[in-house]
Amino acid sequence: MEQYQEEIKAHLMATDEEFRRLATKHSEYKKRVEELESRPHLSDEDHMEEVRLKKIKLHLKDQMLEMISRYRTQQTV
Repeated sequence: MEQYQEEIKAHLMATDEEFRRLATKHSEYKKRVEELESRPHLSDEDHMEEVRLKKIKLHLKDQMLEMISRYRTQQTV
């Protein structure tokens, strides 16, 4: 099942501009969160930024999973 989902992701990355945009944004936010998490101590502002970025990143992931689900449904109909 995981392999099939990875194949769908690869297909959508190659063929769907919106999916590519979401994936790029998700990657950018992931990198920024990792940068914040690598710090030994976060200021209050940095912590709030980390929480905000994680929420955005999760929202983007949810949108991508919805697109994968829609694609999967269309292929089985």
